[in-house]
Amino acid sequence: MPGAQPVTSLTERRKAETQLEISRRAAEMFSARGASAVTAEEIASAAGIGLRTFYRYFRTKEEAVAPLLAGGVTSWITYVTEETRDGARVEEVLERATRRALTPSEDVTEEMLQWTRGLLRTVRDEPGLHAVWLRVQHDSEDGLVQAIAPLLGPGVDPLTVRLVAASANAAMRIAVETWAATDAPTTGPDGPAELAVDCMRRLVEHAASRDTENN
Repeated sequence: MPGAQPVTSLTERRKAETQLEISRRAAEMFSARGASAVTAEEIASAAGIGLRTFYRYFRTKEEAVAPLLAGGVTSWITYVTEETRDGARVEEVLERATRRALTPSEDVTEEMLQWTRGLLRTVRDEPGLHAVWLRVQHDSEDGLVQAIAPLLGPGVDPLTVRLVAASANAAMRIAVETWAATDAPTTGPDGPAELAVDCMRRLVEHAASRDTENN
């Protein structure tokens, strides 16, 4: 999740791997059957752990998918930081980072995107999952504020930074949710990356048109 500390020790790595394995199994089962039809016991069994171990990692079965959902968000924010270059406009950085975060690669697998698609298809009808998704989005916005602030410069007030971060975050969320509701491929003009970039460009174009009208 945004702001998480890097995993360094062997014990921490093993814990992180176990947590992610639980998250993957939960995502598979929720996508196939819906969260209400799946028990914590079934998730634990599929992940090869006991129920007590499951509850050491997560308070509820719905929270088990948080690491999977948050992982993509964390990568996106990391890419925003990595794509920042001298003189680069915030729109350019966001577009490059968005394409990296939503295009299948060694870091972003086809499987991960499909898991996300399956989960988002169930979120609206599952209050517990919806709450997890909203929390991930809230954390995403906070993390994005920190990543975007240097791009806007020291003279930009905090309210503007937050508005830009919230707008970019909303564009990404709407694009991914829209893509997930379809059977569109993970690449190409109908894929999530291009859809998200299009959403962000629409925001910029709308803001520019409003400025022109006001002037």
